[in-house]
Amino acid sequence: MAGLMAGFGHYTHAVVRGIPASLAKEALRTSQAEVDLTRARTEHEAYVEVLRTRLGLEVVELPADESLPDCVFVEDAAVVCGETALITRPGAESRRRETEVMKEALKDLNLNIVEMTDENATLDGGDVLFTGREFFVGLSKRTNQRGAEILADAFKDYAVSTVPVLEGLHLKSFCSMGGPGLIIIGSSEPAQKALKIMQQMSDHRYDKLTVPDDIAANCVYMNLPNKGHVLLHCTVEEFPESVKVFEKLKDHMLIPVSNLEKVKVDGALTCCSVLINKKANI
Repeated sequence: MAGLMAGFGHYTHAVVRGIPASLAKEALRTSQAEVDLTRARTEHEAYVEVLRTRLGLEVVELPADESLPDCVFVEDAAVVCGETALITRPGAESRRRETEVMKEALKDLNLNIVEMTDENATLDGGDVLFTGREFFVGLSKRTNQRGAEILADAFKDYAVSTVPVLEGLHLKSFCSMGGPGLIIIGSSEPAQKALKIMQQMSDHRYDKLTVPDDIAANCVYMNLPNKGHVLLHCTVEEFPESVKVFEKLKDHMLIPVSNLEKVKVDGALTCCSVLINKKANI
């Protein structure tokens, strides 16, 4: 198993997508807060700039599509692990066509493409937590058991366990990885229950970092050459108490990234990129 963990958090490429004007009024959401489109785009540009300039990833930018208001949330359209890309079947019917350009982009990166064609299956990438050792898949309003089974079939080297998501949109609405063997988790009762299930299902003992705000637990972790452990997390403006917890991670390069607007349409930090580790062609 140690070999499987060796490259955890190593990434060379990121796939992102622009924000369509239709996001403000037509994107799916659980709250009715008004989205400031200009600010959302500024936030997203800053996020992409961190990936490209500060972290040195090759960024593939896909164009926004006005007929797909949620298309900026690329994570839901694909799950990439190693050289394999599973093209998902998003739970919301209005989002199904988001996978088309994602599939082409991942093909262009020479990944092995697996498509989820079973009409009984649904899976959003936001419900998929890869720990470096195994997958946890949230069974939510957007992801079902058949979707989890197809993911398990696509990534046979790893154990796959399912976790009921009783509140919140996705599994990663209240958790993410903060490093090898470290799960960042929200403090709410549903989040803590989900963590307990993950701990019971796994042969591995994970460390946990609990933050007071569930959505603040959604972070982007990377382990990059010359940078070491990197964590993109929420800003002080959004969640000051949670940021205090992240500041305890003394070995990490901590990069606060604002998500004030996209969170209004249930978007979190991991939602906005698909991260890929491409082996150099020798």
